[in-house]
Amino acid sequence: MLKKNKYTLIFTLLSIAFIVLMATSSTLFSWAFARHHNVLSWYIRPLFMLPFCFFAYRRNGAGIAATVFLLLTSMFWFPKPESTSETVAAFLTMEQQYLTSNWTLVKIAVSMMVPITMSALAYAFWQRSLKTGLFIVVLIAFLKIIWSIIEGGSSGLSILVPALLGLAVCIVAIIFFIRYQQHKKDKTFY
Repeated sequence: MLKKNKYTLIFTLLSIAFIVLMATSSTLFSWAFARHHNVLSWYIRPLFMLPFCFFAYRRNGAGIAATVFLLLTSMFWFPKPESTSETVAAFLTMEQQYLTSNWTLVKIAVSMMVPITMSALAYAFWQRSLKTGLFIVVLIAFLKIIWSIIEGGSSGLSILVPALLGLAVCIVAIIFFIRYQQHKKDKTFY
C-alpha cells in the first residue's frame, strides 16, 4: 500500500511539474506543440481513458496518476510532422493562443471541467458504477468536441474523427468489460 502511495505521489508531482513547465517555458511549450501537430497523438489520447478507467476500477491511485502523466506527455511522443493540414494547424494555433492568453474567471471555470469530469470518471469506476462511468466517458468526449467547435470554429471539426473513433473504442471496451463483469458475477451464484 505504501509503495502504491509513493508512486501515486511521484506521478502526481511529475504531472504538476509538467503543467508548470508548459506554463512557464515557452521553449518547451513550442517544442511540444510542434510535435502535437502529428495527428497520431490525437488518435491515442482518447484511448488513455481505458487504462484510466481500469485503474480506477481496480482502485489503484498509482495507475491513475501514471495514466494522467502519460496522457499529458503524449502530445509530444511523436516526431514533428513534415506537413500539417491547414485545419489542424489552425486548431492548434487556437489552442496555443487559448492557453497563453489572459485567464478570465469564465476561462478558469471552463478549464476546470477537465479535472472535474476526470475526477467524476475516476469516482464512478472506483465505486464500480460502470454505466455511470460509461456515461461520463461519452460526456467528456462530447464536451471536448463542443469546446473545440466553439473555440476553434471550423478548425474545431478537425478533432471529430480522432475523438469519435477513440470514443467508439472506449464504448466497445467498457461495454465488453461490463458484460464480462456481469457474466463473472452470474457464475459466482452457481
